[in-house]
Amino acid sequence: MVGIVGYGAQIPRHRIKVEEIAKVWGADAPSYKKGLMLSEKSVPTPDVDTITLSVAAARNALKRALINPKDIGAVYVGSESHPYAVKPSGTTVAEAIGCVPDCHCADFEFACKAGSEAMFVGLGLVKSGFCKYVLAIGGDTSQGAPGDALEYSAAAGAAAFIMGKKDVIAECTHTYSFMTDTPDFWRREHEFYPQHAGRFTGEPAYFRTVKGAAAGILKKAGMTPKDFDYVIFHQPNGKFPQRVGKMLGFTKKQIEPGWLAPRLGNTYSGASPIGLTSTLDISKPGDKILMISYGSGAGSDAFVWKVTDRIKEARDLAVRTSTLLDKNITYVDYGTYAKYRHKILKNK
Repeated sequence: MVGIVGYGAQIPRHRIKVEEIAKVWGADAPSYKKGLMLSEKSVPTPDVDTITLSVAAARNALKRALINPKDIGAVYVGSESHPYAVKPSGTTVAEAIGCVPDCHCADFEFACKAGSEAMFVGLGLVKSGFCKYVLAIGGDTSQGAPGDALEYSAAAGAAAFIMGKKDVIAECTHTYSFMTDTPDFWRREHEFYPQHAGRFTGEPAYFRTVKGAAAGILKKAGMTPKDFDYVIFHQPNGKFPQRVGKMLGFTKKQIEPGWLAPRLGNTYSGASPIGLTSTLDISKPGDKILMISYGSGAGSDAFVWKVTDRIKEARDLAVRTSTLLDKNITYVDYGTYAKYRHKILKNK
């Protein structure tokens, strides 16, 4: 049995409402609230970045795993907003949680599926016996240009998973990946904000890729949507996961526990992984969970998880994702948000 032995999330407590962004740009807030099912998003303060989010999420995962961090053989951080262009995020995370120096480290990138890449590789290393435990993290402080549609959704958050064979919380029974060269979203070197291809990001990018991954893993596992208790899709907004779920035959009840975008926004590499932490928080032994990530460029990683009895003792050893999402929230205005996200530059 190989799977998750510890999991944790971290979400900034600051938020900005869709109406606050819309009134600055003269946009139609109801179109974002109803059309894309977005109401607010998380906002990282100046002292929050992918590394700090990853460290906090990793510490929560360690609380649930109940292992010695020295036994973690590899630390992988997937993100498209690593603080440094040349310097890994993973070494800082590994140092902070105490699993250096005997540890392999690498940073992953593949747009919004960088986190699931880290999970995929971590599972493989544990299954092969190369590592006893692997820490895989997906997190971002995502960017959206002022006035661009991305600004209404680009948010911040991270999820961390410790993969192992002993005391597994959720066994990974199947994996599948689907990939094509579909350039729907990109950011060139030295550019601060990404660009996107508008409606092209939906079809043929997101929907074709997610449906392709779903078809592949359902065939590989010999399962149908009715065989799952829950499903988590990548959520660039609130609408897409609901729409693709309906296309594939999943119900709203199966989607809702991991459907966080309307209140959280799009955490990019952390989107589907944080949805998985939220779903594990309310799952029962024997529940089956399907998770499908998506990264522009384009690709999806799919996982089938089977929850074990250990979920009952592990989930409340660390803060639940719903608490991070709903408690101690501080709302900011657009000026504060712009200052925090460095959209207002001081004259030099």
